Amino acid sequence: MTKKSSTKPKTVDYFHVPRPLWRRIKKHLPKPPQKRGPGRPPVNNRDVINGIWYVLWTDCQWKAVHRDWFNVSSSVLHERFQTWQRAGIWEKVFQTLVRFYARKRHIKWKWQAIDSKSCPAPLGGKETGKNPTDRAKSGSKIHILVDERGAPLAVHVTGANQHDKWSADDLIFSIVVSRPSSEQHLCADKGYDYPDVHEVVRDENYVPHIKHRRRRGESEVEDCPIPGELRYPARRWVVERTLGWLVKRRSLRIRWCKNPDNWVALIQFACADILCNMTIFG
Repeated sequence: MTKKSSTKPKTVDYFHVPRPLWRRIKKHLPKPPQKRGPGRPPVNNRDVINGIWYVLWTDCQWKAVHRDWFNVSSSVLHERFQTWQRAGIWEKVFQTLVRFYARKRHIKWKWQAIDSKSCPAPLGGKETGKNPTDRAKSGSKIHILVDERGAPLAVHVTGANQHDKWSADDLIFSIVVSRPSSEQHLCADKGYDYPDVHEVVRDENYVPHIKHRRRRGESEVEDCPIPGELRYPARRWVVERTLGWLVKRRSLRIRWCKNPDNWVALIQFACADILCNMTIFG
């Protein structure tokens, strides 16, 4: 029996945003002004998006983008990206793709997971801190909350020196769509095993599944506290996989943005692409 062939492209076109994603982005972009008088014509939004898409995937400097590639100068490309970020365009794009995913695939609310990933931040800036593994270098953390399939529902950025437990409530409160009232479970690793995190999770009507962090002097417990389970089910792998998908985009491996809002905008753009792929290709 042959495997079912996938229609998902095997390689990424770094120079063109996929058409399904573009169709959902363009309605949020402001229309370029009509040309009046002499001078260059207004820049096409599709060309700008393609240029930002290229920077997202390749991590090249903005000034390294040639005008001949996208018919947009590097200065205009960067200026348009920041203007759209200040206008909240990237947040709206992320919300639109979450709703698109919810409409077509239905969000799997029963099991959710949270986790974070540390990234170097050589240029510093707000929301950076000393890396716990190398105090001489600064870094940032990407915090993310996903559903049972691994679809991103909330993102948050902090300094690398901030403990994961302080971002659990921020992720839960920043989910971009309304949660249903059905029973929901939240999975997390040992880094979230603190009384205040358990309290917040229960207050938000979650059943916590946080792996126990053995304290000093505490005897090791072999039995799993979940009734009917011999060991903790493997449910957190979906959030680790989604973080792996994110850092395939090279601009998210190292934070070169001094402004944290610009970096969040790139993360939201990447999450929108992941949601689009999950909706269309499964």
